Amino acid sequence: MQKVLFVCLGNICRSAMAQGILEAKVKDKGLNLLVDSAGTSNYHIGEAPDKRMQAKALEYDIDISHQQARQFTYDDFQEFDYIFAMDSSNHNNILDLAKTDADKQKVSLFLNLAYPNENRNVPDPYYGGEAGFEEVYQLLDNACEIFIKQF
Repeated sequence: MQKVLFVCLGNICRSAMAQGILEAKVKDKGLNLLVDSAGTSNYHIGEAPDKRMQAKALEYDIDISHQQARQFTYDDFQEFDYIFAMDSSNHNNILDLAKTDADKQKVSLFLNLAYPNENRNVPDPYYGGEAGFEEVYQLLDNACEIFIKQF
């Protein structure tokens, strides 16, 4: 079984939504993929995703309310096959914890799937309005669709 981890700063917006989207696609296609998410910070450990992100997910029939934020740890390198960072800052923070080249090779910016070698960031919608949450959903959904076609 392949295992996928999405990582953002607090694990309550972008990575939580990416987890929910990919889990829904995995279930729909009957694939054997395990999906999880984490944050590089400890700001929201144990909290559910942001209410605005939960509402946006529900608009697309995805329930992420059961998720609980957790912090990325070195053990995640051993547990996961793919570690997708939502932005360059979190990408760098993840790589700082890597101990081997094998660890580093598991880590990439998620939007590079949709925009190869452009190193685009998934914008953080936390301080924005409704349009920001919709934009994040669309970016993540597109990249998840590209990723899942590999299986």
